[in-house]
Amino acid sequence: MQLSRRAAGLAESATMRVTRKAQELRDAGREIIDWSAGQPDFGTPQVAVGAAIQALEEGFTRYTAAAGIPDLRRALADHYGRLHGVEWKADNVVVTVGAKAALFELTMALIDEGDSVVVPSPCWVSFPEQIRFAGGQPIFVPLAAEDGFAIRAQPLIDAIEDTTRMVLINSPSNPTGGVIAADELRRLVEHCAERGIVVLSDETYERFLFDGREYASAGALAAEFPDTVIVVSSFSKTYAMTGWRIGYALASADLIRRVAAVQSHATSNPTSFAMRGALAALTGAESDVQKMLTAFESRRNFLVQGLERLPGVTCTTPPGAFYAFPNVAACYRDGCRGSLEIAEYLLEEAGVAIVPGVAFGADEHIRISFACSESDLAIGLERLEAALRFPAAR
Repeated sequence: MQLSRRAAGLAESATMRVTRKAQELRDAGREIIDWSAGQPDFGTPQVAVGAAIQALEEGFTRYTAAAGIPDLRRALADHYGRLHGVEWKADNVVVTVGAKAALFELTMALIDEGDSVVVPSPCWVSFPEQIRFAGGQPIFVPLAAEDGFAIRAQPLIDAIEDTTRMVLINSPSNPTGGVIAADELRRLVEHCAERGIVVLSDETYERFLFDGREYASAGALAAEFPDTVIVVSSFSKTYAMTGWRIGYALASADLIRRVAAVQSHATSNPTSFAMRGALAALTGAESDVQKMLTAFESRRNFLVQGLERLPGVTCTTPPGAFYAFPNVAACYRDGCRGSLEIAEYLLEEAGVAIVPGVAFGADEHIRISFACSESDLAIGLERLEAALRFPAAR
């Protein structure tokens, strides 16, 4: 069988690969501390579960419109309109099968063969793969750990080429937790608007900000630059609904129609009863969200303090998301040269699953998710401390 060039060139998601390997070890009887999963360990808010159950009991199990149920689209438009002072309506919203689908469908709708997309790096593993799948070329702009992996406008602007169709940002970032400030975001959007380039802002981790920081959303600029700004987000992280697969995009009505057309051929509609649950979460689960955010900030502080005590490890305190991205290059040695080898070593020897930084474009780093209990963080830190001393034979 001969595969298409697109399929043959796609690599397995690094996070999915680590999760799969960790599960294989669990199935073999090993106790694994999973620091790889990008999903909250909290339960989905009961208000969402109850609404989905009610939808099932009422027989709400048939196809819906490809762009999602009208009630959820209107609620999302109203929600973001109140937050950012923009008159979005339901036809400015498409509900998708997770934010990943929204990003993929937008890329397919906007990028042609030969186009380029400017992407801050380190970046989420699926960004470059989706761009390449559409026939585009990612242009990576390196971020600095000593600057907290902050996303700044000028380096992105400097990287723009004649072929650039889009700038893709993710704030707070997976894997670094780095953010873009409001003034930097405005400068970027204004420049891109002048050049006819869209700014796609992945805001999946928009609620996960620490130390009293205020979030800078591209949505706040949509009224001024309606043909430039695209916002993508998800119910997965904020409401602990990863398996429900409900994400969404907000943009100009014309672009949303085109994305909905792509979706109609790719997935049809998102799951009907899951959308009812998402609507209930959006309107009635804020207290659950606040409890989760408080716990995540405490976990972040505990983890970073523990990492800084480990030999050869340095770690910037992430301002957002729920990942630490420590530099472990000082730990490399024969048999553990690079983040992939050290990730495999830590999984096999210490029973701790992490994601190698090379998957995100930063081979000196590893990604650790603190979307797990503080006890798991404590056990994992003890195991890392022992493993990083390395047996003499290695």
